[in-house]
Amino acid sequence: MDVGTVTNITAETLYTIVITAAPMLLVSLIVGLVVSIFQTVTSIQEQTLTFVPKFLAIFASIMLLGHWMLDNMIGLMQELWSDFSLYIR
Repeated sequence: MDVGTVTNITAETLYTIVITAAPMLLVSLIVGLVVSIFQTVTSIQEQTLTFVPKFLAIFASIMLLGHWMLDNMIGLMQELWSDFSLYIR
C-alpha cells in the first residue's frame, strides 16, 4: 500500500465523519443559539437550561437522520472491506 492510497482512505474517512456528524452538530448549534437568545432576553442566567433542549433536539435528529447516517458509515466500511485485498499487498 502506497502513500497515495493511505491518503485517499484517510480523506474519505474524514469526509464521512464530517458529513455524518454535521446534522447533529448543526442542530445543537441552532438550539444552543436560540436558548442563549432566550436567556439574554429574559435575563435568566441558568447554566443548565440549554442541556435538556439540546438533548431532545439531538435525540430527534438521530431518530430522523439515523438511517442516513448509518448508510453513510456502512457504505464506507463496505468500500474499505471490498478493497481489503488491495491494501495488504
